[in-house]
Amino acid sequence: MRLQHSVPVVEDYDAEVARLLDSRVPSRLAAKDASLFTADGQQPVPRMGWVDLPQRSTGLIDEIESLRSRLEAEGLRSISLTGMGGSSLAPEVMAQAAGVRLEVVDSTDPNQVAEAIGTDLSHTVLVVASKSGTTIETDAIRRAFSDAFESVGIDPASRLIAITDPGTELDVLAAEQGFLATFHADESVGGRYSALSAFGLVPAGLAGVDVREIAASAATAVDGFGTDAPDNPALQFGTWLGIGHARATEKLVLAETAPALSGLSKWVEQLVAESLGKDGQGILPVVVDGADDVGFFDARADAMLCTLGPVTDVEAPSGFDSELDGGLGELFVFWEFATAIAGYSIGVDPFDQPDVESAKEHARQALSHGSSAASAQPAFREEQIEVFGDFEETTDLVGAVAELFAQVDEYGYVGVQAFLDRIADADAQDLRALVSQHSGVQSTFGFGPRYLHSTGQYHKGGHPNGVFLQITAEPRTDLLVPGRRYGFTELQRAQALGDATALEEKERPVLRVHLLERSRGLEQLRRAIAAVEPRHHYGVD
Repeated sequence: MRLQHSVPVVEDYDAEVARLLDSRVPSRLAAKDASLFTADGQQPVPRMGWVDLPQRSTGLIDEIESLRSRLEAEGLRSISLTGMGGSSLAPEVMAQAAGVRLEVVDSTDPNQVAEAIGTDLSHTVLVVASKSGTTIETDAIRRAFSDAFESVGIDPASRLIAITDPGTELDVLAAEQGFLATFHADESVGGRYSALSAFGLVPAGLAGVDVREIAASAATAVDGFGTDAPDNPALQFGTWLGIGHARATEKLVLAETAPALSGLSKWVEQLVAESLGKDGQGILPVVVDGADDVGFFDARADAMLCTLGPVTDVEAPSGFDSELDGGLGELFVFWEFATAIAGYSIGVDPFDQPDVESAKEHARQALSHGSSAASAQPAFREEQIEVFGDFEETTDLVGAVAELFAQVDEYGYVGVQAFLDRIADADAQDLRALVSQHSGVQSTFGFGPRYLHSTGQYHKGGHPNGVFLQITAEPRTDLLVPGRRYGFTELQRAQALGDATALEEKERPVLRVHLLERSRGLEQLRRAIAAVEPRHHYGVD
């Protein structure tokens, strides 16, 4: 692989490399030494199984190839995957890079779920991926697909494949109902480090990706990344991230410059944000739309810049810019090692996620209260948007957005969280650059509930300098969750309200706008953001 990076003052960087080498961080990671991240006297939690996954993958890949041949023989050519965060992002990247179709259903938007079920059920297999076996989104989508299979006379179990830890509710259900296949995951591997486990390889391999080549590439790279040597690329990059964080350069702008790495930035986003964003520290990934989109962001003094792909001539004013290129398998392993090393440098445990459960608990509470949870009255309504929040004087949308932006400091960020249809409402992503331009700070964008399993940990546990624009909308259609007393609309709304409550408990400002009609509401929101006078941080014009 190729790594090129710059650091403003080399002495700091060299000193940190020496400290990490003195502690033998790379080799201790390679040896699965979890005590790297535990205080003296604490029993380390075994979360290091990811280190040698590529070397242990041969038998798994044999099973995948055998099952794929069986599916092809039976005419089951359409592979759908329901899984959240690390359970779906890696196979999605692999499929995009290989140019094969893998439908990822990681939304609770009823329209998106209904479209995913579609009409080709006679040729469809659903892979149900959940490490805990109880992920609410995954369970709801499995139920919807099962009901659809049954409605056309297909035994649901004959079309379901489970990926989960041994002994989970999903594992028990798969055994009881006789799923088509069940793949057990390694219990010592966390979700975001599971790219080269069954969670990543099974869906991608069944869809037609050459996962044997990806695993072989990763296996070849592991030894180098676990070596205590100054020229170890993972050590160098992890140190680079740690030094940037120490200098309050805590944002990592990610720009893809190679079609072969399409989607990799989203996988990196969840790995870095969830691994490092805790204890009031961390690095916030900011995914932009390629090198052409970096022009505005590279004027930000609080940002490191990393391009994924061929060399570019973009430089970050912070002095922290890096270029990465290589094969997908080795890049998976590279980022896993580098992120773990950065965690040690920063002083956080990259393998826990202490702030993820709060949003889930509030969502469960909202569901238990039923329709009353969604009956809150807006502060005001303007055309196609209802606005929710506490305002002293603001009575219009432009003023509400301006008030939100005014609450973010010069080193903060605005997180845009869209509980919409990730496919039909894809153009909502254009809001990110517009928000950044008019807020004067970095901005991120995430579709809910997808981001809850990605940047959601950072939002609540990382640097406490974020403000949040949450977007909800009236459904285009509704779809019941079979066997539950609620539908997908209610579930999606509960997840939005749950995360907003968790953020507010952490004293993170939240402005929620509810679109009464999606396309016109989004256009109205764009106009309102554009009408806010731009704030000029860091001398940006």
